[in-house]
Amino acid sequence: MRTVILTACMVFALTYMSKPCFAHDFGLGNEKKYAPPGRFERDIKHFEASDKKQPPPKDAIVCIGSSSMRGWHGTIHTDLAPLTLIPRGFGGSNMNDALHYADRIVLSYKPRAIVIYEGDNDVAQGISPEKISDTFRKFVNKVHKQLPQCRIYFLSIKPSIKRWHLWSNMKDANSLIAAECAKDNRLTFVDVASGMLNSEGNPRKNIFKKDNLHMTRDGYLIWRNTLKPILMKSELQYDKQKPAKLTEAKEQTSNKDLKETDKSAPYFRR
Repeated sequence: MRTVILTACMVFALTYMSKPCFAHDFGLGNEKKYAPPGRFERDIKHFEASDKKQPPPKDAIVCIGSSSMRGWHGTIHTDLAPLTLIPRGFGGSNMNDALHYADRIVLSYKPRAIVIYEGDNDVAQGISPEKISDTFRKFVNKVHKQLPQCRIYFLSIKPSIKRWHLWSNMKDANSLIAAECAKDNRLTFVDVASGMLNSEGNPRKNIFKKDNLHMTRDGYLIWRNTLKPILMKSELQYDKQKPAKLTEAKEQTSNKDLKETDKSAPYFRR
């Protein structure tokens, strides 16, 4: 099974790595650097204050990322039930911000797994695909230094109407990170991007808000329908907070919701 998944990953990487050099999109010597992470100090302190009032559970799944993850906070517990989650999205963040604050809003919870969505803002800020992948690897190393068995699920950088002109660079970053995930069975690359494209290969208009960047409920249904089966298969067995069984009503609701999007079959590489 692992051989099949690794093969799929390499096909994915070769498909996306169609350019002679990732750096050419930014110009040699013109690659931008990450902005100082300190601009998010208020957001992080808000999480920490909340943690003091109500300490999050240990051995849960931390969901960290930029505004696309932050926008999921309202329904992510229901969408991924009965898994125990700690949502920690902070809008505008990038991979380097996640790395910088990992000690305070990831590792401090001693999670058994992490779902991360970053890279979207990185590309928009002019960070090269290679730098994004390298920073992801640093994030992984930082996590595994303290939590060697922690599983990490990377949600692929999504396509959007507003940033469609950057999609080529986003695909390059996705392919590099997919290749990283193929090297380590604790890492899983989750392709949420494919389900967000229409039959012509363009972003589906109905899944974005008026800003053409952030997602509507339909967009999050694609994410949920792609990610949940993967997490249920890999993580439910470790979940100490799961109920004995879901009620019939919840099961019916879950089954109904899973049919709400038609292009969200799970597609992933580990």
